[in-house]
Amino acid sequence: MSRPVITIHNAVTDEIETREMNNTELAAYEAEVANATAEIQAQVKAAADKAALLAKLGITADEARLLLGGN
Repeated sequence: MSRPVITIHNAVTDEIETREMNNTELAAYEAEVANATAEIQAQVKAAADKAALLAKLGITADEARLLLGGN
C-alpha cells in the first residue's frame, strides 16, 4: 500500500511540492486517524446506550428533556 500524499504550496515562490508522507508524518497521521475513529466509536456507543435507556424507560428523547428541565 502506498503512503498518503502531502501537497505543500509555497505562497511566496508559488512552488507546489507533492510527495508521500515521511515516517514522522505518517505516524502522526495514523495517530490522528486512530483518535478520530475512537471518538466516533464512543459517540456511536453513547447514542446507542441513550436509545436503549430511553426504550427501557418507555419514553422519548423529548420526554426525557422535559424530565430534566431542558427545553
